Order: sequence, then C-alpha cells, then structure tokens
Amino acid sequence: MITDKQTIIEEARAIANELSEWRRHLHQYPELSFKEYETGKFVRSKLEQLGNVAIQTNVAKTGVVGTLSSGSGPTIAIRADMDALPIVEQNEHDFRSKREGVMHACGHDAHTTILLGIAKIFSDRFREGKLSGTVKFLFQPAEEDTDEEGLSGAPRMIQEGILDGVEKVIALHVCPWQPVGVIQVNDGYSMANVDVFHAKIIGSGGHGGYPYMTKDPIWMLGFVLQAFYGLVSRRISPLDTAAASIGKISTGTASNIIPEEVSITGTLRTYSPEAREQLIKEVENVFKITESFGGSSSFTVERGEPALKNDPAVNTVLVQAAKDLYPELKVVREPFGMGGEDFGYMTQKVPGAMFFLGCSLGDRKKRDLHTNIFDIDECCLEMGVSILAETAMRFLAEKDGS
Repeated sequence: MITDKQTIIEEARAIANELSEWRRHLHQYPELSFKEYETGKFVRSKLEQLGNVAIQTNVAKTGVVGTLSSGSGPTIAIRADMDALPIVEQNEHDFRSKREGVMHACGHDAHTTILLGIAKIFSDRFREGKLSGTVKFLFQPAEEDTDEEGLSGAPRMIQEGILDGVEKVIALHVCPWQPVGVIQVNDGYSMANVDVFHAKIIGSGGHGGYPYMTKDPIWMLGFVLQAFYGLVSRRISPLDTAAASIGKISTGTASNIIPEEVSITGTLRTYSPEAREQLIKEVENVFKITESFGGSSSFTVERGEPALKNDPAVNTVLVQAAKDLYPELKVVREPFGMGGEDFGYMTQKVPGAMFFLGCSLGDRKKRDLHTNIFDIDECCLEMGVSILAETAMRFLAEKDGS
C-alpha cells in the first residue's frame, strides 16, 4: 500500500515552523520523571485545539493519551516520551533550559513535538474521512526514572489498559550519532535489559595499625573487582551481548579505621533473557569469593526495563515507508547499543518497533545522549513526522485489503 506520500511530506513541511516552536518551548521548560505537569498541560492544550481528539489526562500519573477514531478498522498506537534529565545544560542557544539542573538531554522534547505534529495532520485526515480505524497518541511520562514502586511510565500505562485492543505500536528516538537523512533500524533485541545490583562485602573492622586483627573488606574488594571485570569476557558467551559496570563504591569513615563493610552498586546490561539470568548469577557468585577470605557478602538486584525487541514485520513496513518517502534516505541496520528504553515493555505486549532518527548537527561536537550539550538539527522533526505518519497509515490500511 502506497499512500499519497508527497502530500504527507508537504503537510509535515507546512508545519515545520510550529514543530520548531513547540520543541523549543518544551526544551526551555523540562520536567523530571512523573513531574511532567506543565508538559502535560501543553500537550493537552495542543490536542484540544484540534477539536476532534478524545483526550485522557493523568494517565500513568502525568501522561496524556489522545485518540482519533472512525469507529471501525485497525487500532494502532504511536508513543513519545516526555520527561527530562537532572543535568545542567551548557548549550548557548537562546532556548536553553530555564530550569536550573533539568535538561532535555535525550531528545524527549523532540519526540513529544513529532507526535503532536502527527496528531495535527491526522486530525484533518480523520475529519475529512481520509483515514479509518483508531490511532492512539501516547504521550508517556517517566521513561528515564521509576516511581516508589520501581515502575517507569510504560508499565504504568500498560497497567492502566492503554494498549488494550492495540494491534501495533511504533515509536522513534532521535539519534545524535547519525546525521539527518539516516535512520537506524534493527530487528529483534536492539537495546538492553537494564538491571541494577546492590552488594556488600562484609568483614570485621578495626584499627588501621593492626590490620592482621581484622577481616578487611577493602582488601577483599580488590579480588572482587578483578573477578568482576573479567567475568563478561570469561563467563558469558561472546555470542551474547552483555556489559557489567560498577558505578559506586562506598565505605570508611576515617584514615585509621578499617571498616566493617564495603557497599557496591552497579549496572548489568544484556540483550537475551538467557544472558540476563546468567549474568546476574555470575555477578552474585563473584561476591561469594569473599568467603575464602573469612568474609561474607549480600547481593540484591532491581530488575529494570526489558530489552527492546523490535518486530521484524513492523520494521519491514516502517523501512519501506521511509524509503518510499525519501528515496535517498540511508538505512543503517544495527542494534542501538546498551542503553535502556522502557518502550521495551510495550513491544513485549504488542508487536511494535522503534527506529533511531538521525539528528546530528554536524558541528563536530560530540553531543551524545545524556550530555549537557546534547542538541538536534531540527530538520529531523518533519522527517520524523512523515515517517511515523506514513507507517501508521499503512497499518491502518492493512485490513482494508490494500
């Protein structure tokens, strides 16, 4: 099925100034996870202006869902995350964050803008009877962090039934390592399972001048670190994707006191469920070597979002839509890395896929995700609108026999 592809490009281009205006407003007023109060109000106001969008607010606490429906046909969902990060922005453009210590350093302002753009275009098409079926616009809170129950925005939305009846779900993520005109796509596991571990090495403390009278947990830590940093290469198959890192070590109160224990916190990243379980087990075993030195250990894991698994059939439609729209578009086929993405919860429940949209400014500065100088080339906004809109329209047409 090929829609009027030139028209969708023209419609996206026609709202390019609005897209830039929306994105820059959102960029100036970032909000942290589950605190997207003003962002939600902004989204709601733009959807209300369209006139024919059914709106749900306070979804997953601070999220918004807009729905366009003809009453019959397929039901699909398009998702954008809305939250920002606790980062002090160092960019010098005139729309930098006005909230000290909070920044859209992962492009969620762009994601929200793109979804608003699609809603605007689809609103007219539904009103004119050019589209049939149901489209849910999921403005999701809290992709970056979890609440007191350890849940981020995606599983909260799922718990509230937002994906019930949805047949396909699609999304994008801006990509600072690719230029505008490039998309990155991958079938299957594409981003990591994210688990956080908390461990303790427990010994017996004492005077720093009499270490032989103690069971020094800092001394034991040296052996633990050696084993920990060797386990991925020696205990996990090289055919599996895995990474293990320690981010925090805490101990001690004074220079002459050997402490009772050392606390260690780190992250475990894997792709497959099997590698996830093995890595957790292997890391726990690493801490048990302290028993050989007269110590002991404790080990707990907080299981985070599952690996993002992209449906190959959904990707096929998405890539074909993108190439039909932009014949010169370059498609890079490789995984997105070891970052986490709670959209993985959604693709566990419903066939779906996320693609990475090139957004690099091309100024030779390393503006990576989660850095204080992250920024995008806003030309990517209308391209993101066009590709997601075209993909969605093809799914809406599937049961029409087209």
